[in-house]
Amino acid sequence: MTLPMTVPAPGLPARVRIHEVGARDGLQNEKGTVPTEVKAEFVRRLADAGLTTIEATSFVHPKWVPQLADAEQLYPLVGDLPVALPVLVPNERGLDRALALGARRVAVFASATESFAKANLNRTVDEALAMFEPVVARAKASGVHVRGYLSMCFGDPWEGAVPVPQVVKVCKALLDMGCDELSLGDTIGVATPGHVRALLTELTEQGAPVAALGVHFHDTYGQALANTYAALEHGVTTVDASAGGLGGCPYAKSATGNLATEDLVWMLRGLGIDTGVDLDRLVATSAWMADQLGRPSPSRTVRALSHKEQ
Repeated sequence: MTLPMTVPAPGLPARVRIHEVGARDGLQNEKGTVPTEVKAEFVRRLADAGLTTIEATSFVHPKWVPQLADAEQLYPLVGDLPVALPVLVPNERGLDRALALGARRVAVFASATESFAKANLNRTVDEALAMFEPVVARAKASGVHVRGYLSMCFGDPWEGAVPVPQVVKVCKALLDMGCDELSLGDTIGVATPGHVRALLTELTEQGAPVAALGVHFHDTYGQALANTYAALEHGVTTVDASAGGLGGCPYAKSATGNLATEDLVWMLRGLGIDTGVDLDRLVATSAWMADQLGRPSPSRTVRALSHKEQ
């Protein structure tokens, strides 16, 4: 493909690592349960498309997220792939389950706001952090990489605007706890580029290394790519995205889909930023998954490129 034409912009990273969340964050938001073999095939196809970090599943209680109740069955089907396969763990029990299957990358998920901490974890922010401390400590002692997800960094459906210092405080707590990286979540998609720059600037001024920061944008108001560009300008090189734009958040009903991986790759390709992703294979994978789910992909790039092939 000769398009998009490559026109680099000054001051942007040469390479971006895409943290693919479609198989976990995407499928957990589906009304129905996707068969385990289909999930495994999805992960395999994503790896074949060149994605090197693919979030596989979540070791949470099946009552919380029934769509991912098959974590024990799924992980062995994909565990031999030559890619990073992070999994979510909510507590020590989840960590035990993940470690027993050989997981080498785990993620804990905190909230910047009390309302979402209550809705998502049935705890206060501080109680949730206290719950994660032994999880992170044990994971690190086992040589496991730990990611900290932080939800509601840019706005909360119950509380509205979230002050930047409030977000920075929880970020620092997660880093001090031992998290190797943070994913800053715009859970309901209300961020705008200036807000993104303000949070990243405050975090780095408070000592958070840019290399440890990733961004996770939802496209509720069509701002995900603009916000990603603002993060790239700040030096962020890890961007979460979901193949085909799958996903949302089961505990925040106003959250719509994640940033589509294909839309992200299209933009980065035009900027001359390397991702290692084969866009054609990725589009084919998302089109295949859309068929499995029985509805069209919300990704504009998937729709545009699939339409060309017809």
